[in-house]
Amino acid sequence: MFASYPREFRDGVVVVACRCESGVMLKQIAEDFGIAEASLANWLKQADIEDGKCSGLMGAEQVESRQLRKRLRFLEQENEVLGRVAVYLLRASLKLGGSLK
Repeated sequence: MFASYPREFRDGVVVVACRCESGVMLKQIAEDFGIAEASLANWLKQADIEDGKCSGLMGAEQVESRQLRKRLRFLEQENEVLGRVAVYLLRASLKLGGSLK
């Protein structure tokens, strides 16, 4: 399970990592704060995106994109089920002589 850190903590670690000399490795900074190096790298990348230093989705956009993809999957599944129901009802109608009773 992944640990969830408060926004203030993440922002503080990013500030420290950005201010450190280039000789200090991310691994050491992550160890000092008791976090995974990959987490720190992700936080730094997200900070660059939010600061406009590189392209990508900001936090709110990521959440919205994830929600929209989830909604799309749900609607596609719902559409598939409705198509199957229509085929079933059509077959039932043909067996009953052309009318649904």
